[in-house]
Amino acid sequence: MTPYLLKRSRRRTVSLEITREGTVLVRAPLRLSQEKIESFVAAHEKWIDEHLARQQQRRRPEPTEAEIAALREQAKALLPGRVAYWSEKMGVRPTGLKITAARTRFGSCSGKNSLCFSLFLLRYPPPAVDYVVVHELAHIRHKNHGREFYAFIASVMPDYKERIRLLKG
Repeated sequence: MTPYLLKRSRRRTVSLEITREGTVLVRAPLRLSQEKIESFVAAHEKWIDEHLARQQQRRRPEPTEAEIAALREQAKALLPGRVAYWSEKMGVRPTGLKITAARTRFGSCSGKNSLCFSLFLLRYPPPAVDYVVVHELAHIRHKNHGREFYAFIASVMPDYKERIRLLKG
């Protein structure tokens, strides 16, 4: 059986999670027997194996300080131009632009319309980078991920779904 970390709480159901570090985390109710927990894990062995393998394929080696500095310079050189190009096409104006070393998200748009992009976005192909820029710029007009938000993106970037796939590969 796959080794796992068990966290008990006052919840009613059992759940499985694969953490970013590749640990299998089982969340279970306080009084659920160890037998039932192990049976649950065993029943989901295939799912666990598939997700651990998929995560292993996507895992990249930790970048060196030099690689981070190079990505930051690339981001500073490329992203302001891409933001200017797409903001003109979309008819929106961001109030600021910041480059960060965020690892869990490619970009964000603040409530005051200031954009933030992770320098790690530059590890992806240019069409994927442009999609993230368009996505964040679209938040200036639509602060959620509703139907109008994606319709706005599709109006300037009809192939946006293919570009999203580039970010997941």
